[in-house]
Amino acid sequence: MSRREEYEQKTEELLEPIVKENGFELVDVEYVKEAGTWYLRAYIDKPGGITVDDCETVSRRFSDILDEKDYIEDSYIFEVSSPGLGRPLKKEKDFQRSLGEEVEIRTYKAIDRQKEFVGILKEYDKESVTITYEDASTQTFQKSEIALIRLALDF
Repeated sequence: MSRREEYEQKTEELLEPIVKENGFELVDVEYVKEAGTWYLRAYIDKPGGITVDDCETVSRRFSDILDEKDYIEDSYIFEVSSPGLGRPLKKEKDFQRSLGEEVEIRTYKAIDRQKEFVGILKEYDKESVTITYEDASTQTFQKSEIALIRLALDF
């Protein structure tokens, strides 16, 4: 397990009780470097959407724990945010909630000279994702081929 994965896992473990206590869902945690700065980000959600005040509540509570536990060696910025409309499907519950919904899949490598696919999420398991197209045909992707899968955004 990489250091980044360890930080994300530890953060999830410590943050989950705070998020649940406030009636929210912990969607994801990421530890990423952007423009030379490390960011520890927690994405939270609730029915009807997350407000700035919700993010602030979680951030204030968790900042004290971060200071106390001090398990991240680098200097970083901690942020709490809504996952937004284009949130990726990562966890079992994300896939379960999205069954029957239109999803966008981007692959690492072209498949039949194409890297972007849009269809209805039909089924999934630990290794694969199957979508149905408008013409009722289906296509199955190995999760290892998928760079990104998220709900399709229609405007």
